Amino acid sequence: MFHIHTVSKHKDVVILMDTTYWGRNSGLMVIKDAIRGKILWHKHVKHETITLYLEGIEWLENNGFKVWGIVCDGLKGLFNALSKYNVQMCQVHQQRIIQRYLTSTPELLASIELLELSKLLTKTDKESFIGAFNQWQIKWEAFLKERSSDKTGKSRYTHQRLRSAYLSLKRNMKWLWTLYDHPSIGIPNTNNALEGTFTDIKTKLRVHSGMKKSNRQKFLDEYISRHYY
Repeated sequence: MFHIHTVSKHKDVVILMDTTYWGRNSGLMVIKDAIRGKILWHKHVKHETITLYLEGIEWLENNGFKVWGIVCDGLKGLFNALSKYNVQMCQVHQQRIIQRYLTSTPELLASIELLELSKLLTKTDKESFIGAFNQWQIKWEAFLKERSSDKTGKSRYTHQRLRSAYLSLKRNMKWLWTLYDHPSIGIPNTNNALEGTFTDIKTKLRVHSGMKKSNRQKFLDEYISRHYY
């Protein structure tokens, strides 16, 4: 079940899209106009999937929208599914991925440096960041390749979580700087504006805690239609 109101008269859009949850199997997927702050499409979902995001974008295009850019998180396979669009990965989401692997207080010097580097994502330009990242790779190349044997004698990378953080950043680099490659479009570097919407919605829901799922969905549809369409 989803609820869509009047189609916006502004057809050229850069969109923010993400999903927020209330417990298990209860989420709200939202596509928002990054320029005007209006929600263009939303749907109640159990889980976020590529198919559902494509459904929302297809609805926009069927209703005359021209999608110039998309800001989203790093859901596996999503960037490739959106390859015909100008896709910007939320830089804050990338920072969170790095921190999740390394923790907020890593002990290894290589991890400390990579975490600090990730914090520059939202504060510097493409050339400076990639240059610093390349220097970090050269400095720690041998360290990243170190291997050790477990109790069964199987060889594994010694610093696996550091490698995972590094490879995540390396893999997503192509989509972290789309706003610099297409400056005229006005693509935001984060989904912060959409996260602000989620925070607002959840704050209103807390006042009505204990609602049945069906009533909560009706409340959300009504609240969104009044304040975001």
